[in-house]
Amino acid sequence: MTITKYGYNTIYIVSIICFVLIVAGIFTNNIYGKSGLFILSGLLMVFTLNFFRDPERITPQKKNIIVTPADGKVIIVKKVSNVRYLNAEGWQISVFMSPLNVHVNRIPIDGTVESVKYIQGQYIAAFEDKASEVNERSEIGIASVYGKVLFTQVAGYVARRIVYNLTEGQKVSMGERFGMIRFGSRVDVFVPLDWEPSVKVGDIVSAGETQLFTHQ
Repeated sequence: MTITKYGYNTIYIVSIICFVLIVAGIFTNNIYGKSGLFILSGLLMVFTLNFFRDPERITPQKKNIIVTPADGKVIIVKKVSNVRYLNAEGWQISVFMSPLNVHVNRIPIDGTVESVKYIQGQYIAAFEDKASEVNERSEIGIASVYGKVLFTQVAGYVARRIVYNLTEGQKVSMGERFGMIRFGSRVDVFVPLDWEPSVKVGDIVSAGETQLFTHQ
């Protein structure tokens, strides 16, 4: 199983915690306490390694599409007005990530990064509609041959650690890894109205693979 580089520090810390639990278990005389500490250590490590897994993905070769930046469930497909960065009416698709999803995020379209912003905010539940406006988030704008695309990493009630390694002026490719949101949350993708949604609410999507929009 491949582990993302974004999880190395967390895995190191969890490994220390698990080691302490195992040592405590070794020196515990109570058989139930010993078993409980060993089981807790194992479950903690399995959860952590599973959370930071980074499987390979096959990105479509089409150019007139946008793929999802994240694994998860589509929770919003709607038209919105006055989209920041786009400065126009557009479409919004939001994907919610549970703790069991792969959390490595991927670039949704080929282009050049024009805007990168980190915004401090609240930590309401990520599935709430207004989370994209009030929660901690990153906002990344890409200029593509089909126009501007905005996507966000939105922190949720549990997730409070957004990671991204993008800078303005950087050339990016669809499906390329760029960061993650540690322990849950969601991503939003905003595009102009000349794009057509390819998914509906309730669909399950895979980062770098599942098509969200097609350019008309």
